[in-house]
Parts: sequence; C-alpha cells; structure tokens
Amino acid sequence: MKLLLTSAGLSNSSIAKALIELVGKPASATKIAFIPTAMNVDGGHKGWFIKDLINIDKQNFASVDIVDISSLSRTIWEPRLRDADVLFFSGGNTTHLMRWIIESGLNELLPEWMKTKVWAGISAGSMVTNPNLSFSSGDNKIYYAEVPGYKSEKALGFVDFYVRPHFNSPDFPNANKAYLTEVAKDIKGTIYALDDMSALKVVDGKVDIVSEGEYLVLNRAPA
Repeated sequence: MKLLLTSAGLSNSSIAKALIELVGKPASATKIAFIPTAMNVDGGHKGWFIKDLINIDKQNFASVDIVDISSLSRTIWEPRLRDADVLFFSGGNTTHLMRWIIESGLNELLPEWMKTKVWAGISAGSMVTNPNLSFSSGDNKIYYAEVPGYKSEKALGFVDFYVRPHFNSPDFPNANKAYLTEVAKDIKGTIYALDDMSALKVVDGKVDIVSEGEYLVLNRAPA
C-alpha cells in the first residue's frame, strides 16, 4: 500500500516529488481524482481549499478530476475513481469524510484498489487512515465538532500510527509540542505531528518523513 499523508497537500517541491515517486510515472502520465467531500460541512472562507487545488494543478498532471462521493451516485463516482492513479482526499471535517467513505460504499472497494493506486491525503484526508479518529477521550476530536450521522471513532486503519496535521499552526492551538506530548502519555502508537510543509511517504508500512518545515515524532519505538 502506498500513501502520501500531508498536512497541506503539495505545499512544496519535496512533497510533490514524493507523490510522483509513489506513482512511479511522470506527472504528465498521472491521473488524479480529487475527493472534496471532507470540506463540504465546514463554513467560512475556503482560501485554503483553493490553494490546495492550485498546488495540485501546478504539477501538470495528465488530468485532475473532482469527484464528490457524497453528492454523486456510485454509478457515477466509481468509474471515475477507478480510472485514477491517485485518490486525493481533501482536508476539512474528518468525521464527515469517514461517514461518506462508508455510506457511499467506497470502503468496500479500497482493499482491492489500494493494491495499485496511491492514497494522498490533506489533513482530514490523512487522518482517516489512522487506527481510529481520536487518540483518547482527552483528545477527542480536537479539530472538528462531531457531525450528526457518524458517532463512531472507526477509521480506515491503513496505518498503525497517528497523523496530526497543522503542527504549530496558530489556527490549531492544541497542535503544539506541549499538548501533544501530554496526550501521547495516554495512548499507544507513534504520533507524527506535521506542519504544513511536511508529509509522510508510506510504502507497505515503511514510513519516510518528507519535510521542508517542522515535525514532531512521539512514542516511536527504538530502532
């Protein structure tokens, strides 16, 4: 399984290069399916979302399709996602995204698709790959309010560690070393706190940190 887990998408050349390496062919031959579903329930200015799309478009991929699994029938979204080399999941509301991965039936297709496709996530799109959607009761849903219709902490469990985006961002006051170090005492599993210039490149469980910024690793087992 190949994953690119980011805080803010293709925010620098190192992260963009990592995605191309995961796909194994040039951008000009790579098809992207961008799933914006996570951002649908959050109000306010969407400059961050526009910026994420611009950063993807700058790479000159063969195509960038936008496919919302919450607003299209499966007969429409399934062939479009099937045709893509990369499933690129937007940031936004993590629980809303997880709800629709299940309700749409996408979760039924992912085990087979992830043998050949690359998963790329931005913030929420990265966090849904975690073992679950919260570290502990004390850290329950730091970033997002609970969305009606999805009460579970179930996530995809593609990885055995936790990704926390927006490390040291002023917009996320709990995404700092002091708070996350305290939270880490109550959980098992490595935590990767990534700022918006950092990402994880994951190939069959092997993790490489790709960063032009700052990151924090907690609870990592000794080598």
